[in-house]
Amino acid sequence: MNVEQMTVVEIAKLLEENNLLSIAIINSLKQDSRVSVSRLFTKWKKRQEQNLLEKQRVQGLYKQERMLAAKGYNLIAGVDEAGRGSLAGPLIVGAVILPIGCHLPSINDSKKLSVKQREYLYHAIKEVAISVQHIVIDIDVIDHLNIYNATISGMYDAINKLHQRPHAVLIDAVPLPDLEMHSLSLIGGDAVSASIGAASIIAKVERDNLMQEYDKQFPQYGFAKHKGYGTVEHLKALQQFGPCRIHRRSFEPIKSWGRIER
Repeated sequence: MNVEQMTVVEIAKLLEENNLLSIAIINSLKQDSRVSVSRLFTKWKKRQEQNLLEKQRVQGLYKQERMLAAKGYNLIAGVDEAGRGSLAGPLIVGAVILPIGCHLPSINDSKKLSVKQREYLYHAIKEVAISVQHIVIDIDVIDHLNIYNATISGMYDAINKLHQRPHAVLIDAVPLPDLEMHSLSLIGGDAVSASIGAASIIAKVERDNLMQEYDKQFPQYGFAKHKGYGTVEHLKALQQFGPCRIHRRSFEPIKSWGRIER
C-alpha cells in the first residue's frame, strides 16, 4: 500500500476503519508532507492512546475476579440491583458470569453511563457472558418483606437461577451469608468489579424498559423520565393524582397517605 499515492479522503477512511496499521504504513504517514494527513494521523494516534487507556481501565476492573481465579474459583458471578430507592415500580436484580478479562468498552457503574452506552453494553454482555439472569421483585413483595429483605431474596434467586453454577460470587454492598459458594461483598462494587458492573447494567436496562411500559399505562406520573424515583416532578404528580398500583405503599410519603389509590 503506497500512502503517497492515496488521496486524503482515502487515508481518512483507512484511519477510521483500522485500529492496527503496519509499521511501514505508520512510517509513511509520519513522513507524509500533507498537513491534512498529519492532522488525521495525529487524531488516529490520540484515539489509539485513549483505546489503550480504556482497555487498561477495564482490565483493572477484573482485579477481584483474578484474585478469586488464582484461588481456583473460575466461574465468578457478579450481582447487583436496580430500583432500590425508587418510590414506584419493581426491583430488578441482575446476575452475570463473564469470561475473566473479557473486554467490554466503557463498562462501569450503570448510573455513570448514558442510555446509549447502557443499551450497547446490555447487548454486548448478553453476547459474551457465560450466563446472565435477572429477577423481577414485584411491589407487593417489596412492601411485604421491606426493600432490604426483598433485595437479599432477589439476589439469592438470581444466583440460583444462573444456567451455570458459579464457583464464587461478587456482590454489590450487601452480604449473602447463606450462599453455598464463596462470596465477597464490595462497597461500590459496580464501579470496581466488571462482573458486578455488568450485573448492574442488566438490571438497570431491564428495569428502565419496564418503567417505559408503565409510563404508557400511567402517563400522568412521568415514569419514562424519572423511572419512579422521588424527583420534584414525580412528587408533584403524586400530590396531584395520588399513588397508582405500582407505587410502593411501604415508602414515604406514600406510607403516610394510607392505601388510597386513584
